[in-house]
Amino acid sequence: MSELYESIEDEPPLYVDRKWKGTPEEFFAALERSTTLYVGNLSFFTTEEQIYALFSKCGDVRRIIMGLDRVTKTPAGFCFVEYERRKHAEDCMKYVNGTKLDDRLIRTDWDAGFTPERQFGRGTSGGQVRDEYR
Repeated sequence: MSELYESIEDEPPLYVDRKWKGTPEEFFAALERSTTLYVGNLSFFTTEEQIYALFSKCGDVRRIIMGLDRVTKTPAGFCFVEYERRKHAEDCMKYVNGTKLDDRLIRTDWDAGFTPERQFGRGTSGGQVRDEYR
């Protein structure tokens, strides 16, 4: 009976950054060694201090980069959290993903690494793309 079930634990994530400047194989390799997490579904009122307080429970946080609206430079509901060690980021994925922060269920996902142009939302209005379809 166990042959009927397929293990999905070792499969690469379905999300691929379309603006990644390399091959998909390089992207997935970067994810494997990354210490950076993308954090989504944040309240626009969540502060860096609140994020640090939650995420530092899993380990040493190197830096937090708040996502900003390209036009207004106000928070856009996402951020990047970079840890000192991979193990700390793995713990965060296990224990923080899906928890509440500012009455919002936050989502964490592996990120191949922060680059300065990614701080701003990719939507045409300057914010996140999905906010334009609400």
